[in-house]
Amino acid sequence: MHKPYRLCLGMASANTSWSEEDFSCSICLDVFSSPVTTPCGHNFCRTCITKFWDEQVKYKCPVCNKIFDTKPDPPVNTLLSQLAAQFRTTVRVKEQPCVEPVFTALIVCVEKCRDEFNQTVQEKLKSTEKQAEDLIKELEQEIEDLTNRCSEVKQLSHTEDHLHFLQTFRSLKDPPPTRDWTTVEVRPPSYVGTLRRSLDQLEETLNMEMKNDAELKRVQQYEVDVTLDPDTAHPKLILSEDGKQVHCGGVAKVLPVNPIRCTGYTCVLTRQSFSSGRFYFEVQVKDKTAWWLGVVRESIDRKGETTWTPETGYWTLLYYKDRFVFIDNPPLCLPLRAELQKVGVFVDYDEGVVSFYDVEARDHIYSATGCTFSEPLYPLLCPGPPDFRGNNNSAPLIISPVNQTD
Repeated sequence: MHKPYRLCLGMASANTSWSEEDFSCSICLDVFSSPVTTPCGHNFCRTCITKFWDEQVKYKCPVCNKIFDTKPDPPVNTLLSQLAAQFRTTVRVKEQPCVEPVFTALIVCVEKCRDEFNQTVQEKLKSTEKQAEDLIKELEQEIEDLTNRCSEVKQLSHTEDHLHFLQTFRSLKDPPPTRDWTTVEVRPPSYVGTLRRSLDQLEETLNMEMKNDAELKRVQQYEVDVTLDPDTAHPKLILSEDGKQVHCGGVAKVLPVNPIRCTGYTCVLTRQSFSSGRFYFEVQVKDKTAWWLGVVRESIDRKGETTWTPETGYWTLLYYKDRFVFIDNPPLCLPLRAELQKVGVFVDYDEGVVSFYDVEARDHIYSATGCTFSEPLYPLLCPGPPDFRGNNNSAPLIISPVNQTD
C-alpha cells in the first residue's frame, strides 16, 4: 500500500500512532520538506528527488527502482505536506519544557477575546446595515414623492381650461424636500480599535501569566521540609506515620493531657517553626470540600475557640463548598477555584508577608501584607470534618514536595 493511502487510513483511526519514519524522506532520512509523489507512488522531498535524478543517467525511483522514460515532474503531496508540518510541530512541542498552565490560560483568554470581538463585529454590522436600510427607505420615499409630484404636474399640463389650470396650480403643494445624495455614503465599520483592545488584553494576560509563573518559581526556592507534630494534633485527627498527611476520623481519641495540643479546633501544627527569613511549603487539597491552611504564631489559644484572625495570631485561608475566604476581621471573600488541587504558602517573616498560590494554575491567590511577626510561626493544617454539610470530605491534606521541573 502506498504511503499516502496508509497515512489517510492512519488519520481515520484514533488508535494509530505515527512515527518519524512515516514522515521521513528515504533519501535524506529527515522529515519531509515540500514532499512530492512519484508516478510509482513513493514520496520524497522535492529537493532530494530532483538532485537524485540530476545525478543519474536513467530516471528511476530510489525505492522501487522503477525506470521512467522521461524525467517526471511529480506533483506536491498536499496532504503529506500538511501532516509532516504538523508532525514537525508536535515533535518540537514535545522537546520543549511544559509551561502548559500559561498556554491554557492564554487559550481561554484568546477564546474569550474572540467571542467578544465577534460580538462587537456583529453589533457594528447590524448598526451599519440599519443605517443603510434607513437611507434606502428615505431615498425610496423621496423617489415616490417626486414621482407623485411629477404625475400631478404632467396631468395638469394637459389641462386646456386656463382658469382651472391657475386654480389647480395654486393648490399644488410645495415641492418635497430632497437630500443631496452626492454627499451621502455608508462607510464599512472599522474594527481596528476593537482588535487593538483585544490584542492588548491578550498581551496583558500573557504578561500576567508569565509574571505569576516567575513569581511562583521565585518563592518555591524557599521550600522547607515540614512534618506534622502529633503532640499538637486535635484528638479527632489521624496523622500518617511520616507526618505528611492528616485527615479527620470523626471520633475523638483519648489522649494524655498536653499543653501544646489543639483542642479548640480540629487542626494540627508542624514540628518546625520559623522566626526569620522566608519559607514555603505546598499542601495537596484535591478531592476536599473544606479545609483551612496557613501559619500561626506560637502563642495562639490552643484550648478555647478564639476567632481566627491576624490579630489573634492566625493567617489562614479557608475553603468550603461555596466560599473561599482569607480569615480576617471582617473575612475577605475571594474568587472560587473549583479545580484547586494544591496550595502553596509563602512567608517572608522580615517583610511581614503571607502569600497563597494555586500551584497547578501557577496563579497568585492572595497576600496578607504589612503583618507584624514577633514570635515563631508554625504552619497549620485543618482538614475539616469527614462529612461536611452533607459532602464527603474524608480525603487527607497532604504536605507535598515542590516539583521544581514545573
